[in-house]
Amino acid sequence: MMPPLTIALPSDREIEVTRTFRAPVDLVFDCWTVPALIKRWLGFADWTFVTCEFDARVGGKWRFVTRSPNGFEMGSGGEVLEITRPDWIKTSELYDQDWTGGQTIVTNRLAEKAGVTTSVVTILYPTKEARDGARATPMADGMETGFKRLEELLAEMPAY
Repeated sequence: MMPPLTIALPSDREIEVTRTFRAPVDLVFDCWTVPALIKRWLGFADWTFVTCEFDARVGGKWRFVTRSPNGFEMGSGGEVLEITRPDWIKTSELYDQDWTGGQTIVTNRLAEKAGVTTSVVTILYPTKEARDGARATPMADGMETGFKRLEELLAEMPAY
């Protein structure tokens, strides 16, 4: 088991989430960009995906809608702004219930060293208040829950 995620605040509008995974960078990249794999780890285990689309090319659209056990649906979507396999994904993101105070820009930098891939996700919010509001939520707990599931998925996958 790898250490849990860490959170940093590199600017007054950003949250940076860093997490390591014992897996090759290509596998981690696929888990962030292939819908069949995204569905197996993103979010809480007892939520189900209603929609999971990710067009992994510049200008491609993505859309996720998940449903809680009590029927609440949470949706988000955006556009792939930059993507370079296997080390760079940059997307716009907007939630249907706009709890983040507007569109965010999410950058995921991936790097592998000695079989361990580090993912650094930087979320750029429109304002400091939006960033502070997001930071005050249980966002980190939710992300770590998904990252533990990602870690389990990666352990099941054959390296290539």
